[in-house]
Formats: sequence, C-alpha cells, structure tokens
Amino acid sequence: MFEPTVYEGRRRALASALRDRGMRGRALFLSNGESPRNYPGNCYPFRQDSNWLYFFGLGEPDMAALIEIEDGGAILFGDDITMDDMIWTGPRPSVAERARASGVDLARSLAALPGMLAGAPADELFFPPYAREESVRTLSGMLDIAADEVRRRAGRGLTPAIVALREIKEPREIAEMERAAAVSVDMHQALLRELRPGWTELEAAALVEYVAAKNGCALSFSTIGTTHGEVLHNHGTELPCREGELFLLDAGAEVPSGYAGDLTTTFPVGGRFSPRQADIYRVLREMFAEATKALRPGLPFVEAHLAASRALACGLKDLGVMRGDPDAAVAAGAHALFFPHGLGHMIGLDVHDMEGLGEDNVGYAGTPRSAQFGLSALRLAKPLVPGMVHSVEPGIYFIPGLIDQWKAEGLHREFIDYGALEAWRGCGGMRIEEDWLATPDGARRLGPALDKSIEAIELARGNL
Repeated sequence: MFEPTVYEGRRRALASALRDRGMRGRALFLSNGESPRNYPGNCYPFRQDSNWLYFFGLGEPDMAALIEIEDGGAILFGDDITMDDMIWTGPRPSVAERARASGVDLARSLAALPGMLAGAPADELFFPPYAREESVRTLSGMLDIAADEVRRRAGRGLTPAIVALREIKEPREIAEMERAAAVSVDMHQALLRELRPGWTELEAAALVEYVAAKNGCALSFSTIGTTHGEVLHNHGTELPCREGELFLLDAGAEVPSGYAGDLTTTFPVGGRFSPRQADIYRVLREMFAEATKALRPGLPFVEAHLAASRALACGLKDLGVMRGDPDAAVAAGAHALFFPHGLGHMIGLDVHDMEGLGEDNVGYAGTPRSAQFGLSALRLAKPLVPGMVHSVEPGIYFIPGLIDQWKAEGLHREFIDYGALEAWRGCGGMRIEEDWLATPDGARRLGPALDKSIEAIELARGNL
C-alpha cells in the first residue's frame, strides 16, 4: 500500500475528471468480499477488487466507499471485527484506522450506507461494473433495483474516467511492476534450469508457484504450463513431459500491492531444439524483434501486431509453408492460421489490466475493431501513450483442427501451401512474451532481460 496522499490524490483526480464531463453526485465503490468454494468457512484465496486497490489501497474484504464528485472527498464504510472474529483472524485494523491509511476523513458502519443511498437520483450515483455476481447482488439490494438494472447502469460515465487515470502508470506503480517482472523472470529461469523429461505439467506449475511464493508473491493468473502450446490457454495436467517436445510456460507474479507481471518462455523438454522447432523459433524471435522495434508513442498498437504478422508471413514463406506476397497474405488474414491471437494487452493491477471495464473501452477507445479472424482477437489496438504498460507476446501455432478446417474449406490457398504444411503440423505451439513500458522517446522492457535466444536456452538446458 502506498502513502495515504496517493489515494486521496487519485480520488480527487477522478472527481475532477467527472466534473469535466458534466457529472455531479457521488461515485460508489465496493471492495470484494470473501468467495466461498462450497461452504462459508472454506473460501477461495482472497483477491481485492482492482479499482478499489487503485482508489483506496485497502486489502481487507467487505467495505464500500462514496466519493463526492464535487470535491473528491470520501466516506469509507466497513465494520470492525468482533471478538469471535478475532479468535480466528487475529487483530485487524479498525474501520477508522483503515480510513486514515487510505487518506479518508470519514468512516461509517456498512449499515449506514443504504440509508445514505436511499432516494439518490440515478443520474447522480455512479458505480463501476463488477465481474462478481455477489457484488451485483449487493448493489441490487442497496439500491433496491433489479440486478439487470445494476448491470445496465454500471460504468455509465465512470468507465472512461477510470481508464484514463489507470492506464498511465505512475513511477511508484512502474517500480512495483518492475518487481513483478523480476520475480516472473526468476520463475521462468527456475523452470528452465530444473524441468526434466518425465516431469508432469503439474509438477512444472508447482515449481513456478513455489518460486513466486518464496519471493512473497502470488500468481498473477493460473499458470499456463504445457507441452501442447498449440492450445492457447492449456493449464497443467498429469501428463508427463517427453524428450523431443517443447514446453510452453506462460506465468507471472503478482506483488502484494496487486501489480502483475506476465512472461512466456518456450523451450525444449530435452536439451536441444529439433531442426524444425529451431526454424520456427527463429521466425518467432523475428516476430518479436519487429514488434518491439515498432513501439513508440502515438503508434496504434495494432501496427505493432501487423509488423509481427508480416515477419511471420515472411519467415514461413522462407520455410515453404506460406507463399505469395507476405503483405498481401497479412492483409487477407492468411497468417492468422498460425497466429490467431493479438500481440498483447495492457498490464497493471490485473494481468489484463482493466478488462473488467470492457475490453473495447480499455484497448480500443474509439478505434474500430476488425472483424477479420485473428485480428478481431486483439485486446489492445489503440495508440500508445507514455506510461502505458503492455505485453508483447507473438506466437506461432500449428493447430490440427484449425488446419484441417481451413484446408477443407480451401481458405487462402494462394498464400498457404497445405501440402508442405503437413510436415510441420506436429510442431505444436510456441510463444514468447515480455512486459513493455511506453516512454516519451520509445519503449523499454520492464524487469531484467531473460535471454531467449536458441543458444541461451540450450545452454540453460545443457545440464540435463
């Protein structure tokens, strides 16, 4: 948690932005509550709402707050723990102490909140959207409106102001994200050194989580660790990793303040890439190089994606898998058979920062979304601004079902040599990823560099 003046300043900046939009009244924020798995005493690990963390910084569950649009003042609502609670949890800060830590002058019990909301005109009470249904139900009860009406009103007028504040990272936030990226590098390096043929994918994921915990961190998302990298979000199984396969690790750390790291590394389960794997991996590295070379303030991020896509088409043409003019192939969308997702996404207090506010609101902001397969999957397309943090994660995938479908439909035969492709379809999938910060004069990687060249990876795997 940062010093109280940070949160006070953020709330005042939000209120000022809302006034500039002609809004008046109050903004209502809810913290997350505990989320039971099957009965109240057995809960999922608690994670605070990210908007709440940004504007209040408090990690405890079951709170609410009102921000006055007129001046940015705030009231915190919560309940002190009972003696029975303290037996199980130990001492906890009082609501008044939490309010002071967040730079809030007034603290009230949760029971006082519904009365303060009673009769508030709909055009003078604003609240963000919530992914958790329990938060929707809480708002429904407090405001005495149907859950569908809560969803309809959520974010109205508020979302653009929150996005504009949260997308530009302050130096203190960047420092937290540098730490998250550094721990994420440690997680990847540990698996690069230690994974052996015969390990299960679950064992690999367990090592990654151990390294995060040893550094005082949680995972920023459920680890993607698999020898089937062609399945984009394949989580670990009890299947063993075999010599000759590639292992794709997509994993990141979340530091205690909530800021995320997100890295991906692909490496051979055995000590060396096969010749075909190495050929594809070199194309992947060129995609990454072309994408990062393009990064600069004002660049629509979709252009970096297209730079990576052209590098893919050129590389696969050199290998005989694609043919024709690479630029025309990308314009037609033929490359998306091998690269069906976007180049990256915003990162911050969530690994996909602010996507709970709506992917188009966060990643597009008026930029039209393409309907083309692959290109339509971009989470971030709008121009880069200094202070934005985003991932760069090109991938190359040989997805048997997708290949078979495109071949049967005769899609893009002028650009794809389906006969030659048969020899490569067993290459699975590979992806590399780093976190990048847009700067006034360009862009830079967050966290220490992890050398992902073939030579460095084979050297790291050379102790097998």
